[in-house]
Amino acid sequence: MAKDLPQKSVTPPAPLSQAIGRSRYVVLLSVLAVLLVSVSLFLQGTVLAVLTVWNSWADLLAGHLQHARLTLVFLEVVSIMLEAVVFYIVGVGLYSLFIAPMNVTVALGVETLNDLEERVVSVIIAILAINFLEHFIEWKDPLATLEFGVALAVVVAALVAFQAYSHRATEDQKSHSSNAQARAQRELFNDDNEEHKIETE
Repeated sequence: MAKDLPQKSVTPPAPLSQAIGRSRYVVLLSVLAVLLVSVSLFLQGTVLAVLTVWNSWADLLAGHLQHARLTLVFLEVVSIMLEAVVFYIVGVGLYSLFIAPMNVTVALGVETLNDLEERVVSVIIAILAINFLEHFIEWKDPLATLEFGVALAVVVAALVAFQAYSHRATEDQKSHSSNAQARAQRELFNDDNEEHKIETE
């Protein structure tokens, strides 16, 4: 006769723990809104690029192509695309952090909120650089261009300092709580369990 195996005691979930855990799905509203903005910007950038290429060839064949103006329009297309990338990264990052992890966010290096902030800051710095390049190409007022460049340099320096601090905080967080975070993500996304188990060392 087989011996009865001891049964593990099952701890009942805390009140409202599952309801609070599932409240994270409200983030889907912001995810859809941000991705809608991203798609809209991608479409606008594409249309602007097609029209710019078409008009540039028409001007070239007519013999009055303005290279500086054409460069500014193309830089505007790049700026719009980078803005669309920012919204896309925010959208998929929020979805991966709150709803379900995805390979695309891992490939982008977005596994925590700090990672998401770093990626967004990087793209913002690129957009600011493009904006300064647009002002530099126009070169209407040298003093105003210099003041604009100094202001952008201060902003970029602050963003780089924030990015460095955020990166150090992310590395410290991963080194101290990587196992606990991985276990919490597995229980939340795979097992649909919100209650965190505290284990004594």
